[in-house]
Amino acid sequence: MAAEAPWWKRAVFYQIYPRSFADGNGNGVGDLAGIIHRLPYIASLGIDAIWLSPFFRSPMKDYGYDVADYRDVDPLFGTLSDFDRLLEHAHLLGLKLIIDQVWSHTSDQHSWFRDSAARRGGYDEWYVWADAKPDGTPPNNWQASFGGPAWTWHPGRRQYYLHNFLSSQPDLNFHNPAVQDAILDVARFWLDRGVDGFRLDVINYVAHNPALTDNPVARYAATPPATIRFQRQRHNKSQPEALAFVARLRALLDDYDDRMAVGEIFDDDMLARQLEYTDGPDRLHTAYSFHLLNARKATPDLFADAIMAWTDAAGWPSWSLGNHDVPRFPTRLAADDPRLTRSSMLLLLCMRGTPFLYQGDELGLPQARVPFERLRDPFAIASWTEDAQDAGRDGARTPMPWTEDMLRTETWLPIDSRHLALAVERQERVPHSTLQFTRRLLALRRAHPALQYGDARLVEAPAGVLAFERQLGDQRLLCLFELSGAESTYDLQGPGALLDTGLPAQAADGQVTLPAYGAAILALSQAPCSASPSASAAGVR
Repeated sequence: MAAEAPWWKRAVFYQIYPRSFADGNGNGVGDLAGIIHRLPYIASLGIDAIWLSPFFRSPMKDYGYDVADYRDVDPLFGTLSDFDRLLEHAHLLGLKLIIDQVWSHTSDQHSWFRDSAARRGGYDEWYVWADAKPDGTPPNNWQASFGGPAWTWHPGRRQYYLHNFLSSQPDLNFHNPAVQDAILDVARFWLDRGVDGFRLDVINYVAHNPALTDNPVARYAATPPATIRFQRQRHNKSQPEALAFVARLRALLDDYDDRMAVGEIFDDDMLARQLEYTDGPDRLHTAYSFHLLNARKATPDLFADAIMAWTDAAGWPSWSLGNHDVPRFPTRLAADDPRLTRSSMLLLLCMRGTPFLYQGDELGLPQARVPFERLRDPFAIASWTEDAQDAGRDGARTPMPWTEDMLRTETWLPIDSRHLALAVERQERVPHSTLQFTRRLLALRRAHPALQYGDARLVEAPAGVLAFERQLGDQRLLCLFELSGAESTYDLQGPGALLDTGLPAQAADGQVTLPAYGAAILALSQAPCSASPSASAAGVR
């Protein structure tokens, strides 16, 4: 048997969005005290580690992703003492805890930005400032992800500042060594407090092209709904200097025992950039991209491309089907079909890489319906149209449904009545609920090291079926997923025993029969697998 992998390769992570997870004081907003109260629930799932989204001081223009103080807790969520208690309780339950770090930009309320705008205290070049063109327009054509130009004029400084997101989220200047040093000091502050690592928000955005070269025009058949889609983002992100900073961060993390960092990657070529940021000992421990998160349908091609990209890679990927930035996966990928929802969950846990579940995934929550007048997400409000009412992120951020009577409390976002029917309290009482199914899958993954950190190879399969093997030492597992919605039969090349996944499948006479959206895992003999080097050869194109 191969040597045991680091904890972060074996782990299944659970993302907590603090505003919506658990309300400890009854004000309708989640907080650290509420999270502490619910830690035993997370441990009961079979989860190994928690990713905690931002809880730092913030004016909440982007609900915590606009940080005004990296070293303090926003009073909305509690205090530093509350965080220390949360970390202690998590560790007592055997749970690792990593925290979000938003380093590409700060809030415009951060003292660094105020001092930089005033050119005082040595902070003059801590942000990306540029002169206007002779006609007063911005220095180049870069567009912000949340709409409009990526530049805002500052009348006091008489220059534009760069913001890849909201105008209240100015970009730090990572070409300035003092900025990198300050951010690494922030990392030390939390590592010394005992956190087990970091999730790095849009880490490939931490450096821009200092020449401020215009981005090239994108190809599009119809007028895009957002101005940023008019161009290829070649120069405002994913620059070599970002990797140089990552190397410095990795060196710092290596000075601590058993710490790690997972990067969030968003780019035109998601998988290639994900590979780049994990390729070597001076890169991130792991990274995830929006390859799966942006997808609108679960297909063999979608997952085969992800598996194939990492088959021979030196780095280690992370994967998730949902998070606080995208519509919930049962709606987005599975069209709210419970069969495909459950198969997709199993598929995530079978892929080579570290899986991340988002709060409520274990309940099978569909995308919540949030009326326009209750929207809080600035991106949702700016991009809302009559024919795209699910735009934005609020539908994935509504409060976690713990009990069926939560409508009695006014919450910061409304609770969809369909979620109450899937509340934790209710699903705990149902033996075959999605919650209990998730617990079964997490136990299954933990019982089979090949599913945790074994190799993965695509194998040939009938149309509409994704097939791949996981192998670690003498343990070989065949993973089959019917994703087209039609019954299918798979011919085994040798003996295989079905594992109990809780999903319908039959194996007899050398064949596995998968119902529509069915899935199966089989333990195979020790003979080497017949691997396929490409997705097209695997019959999934």
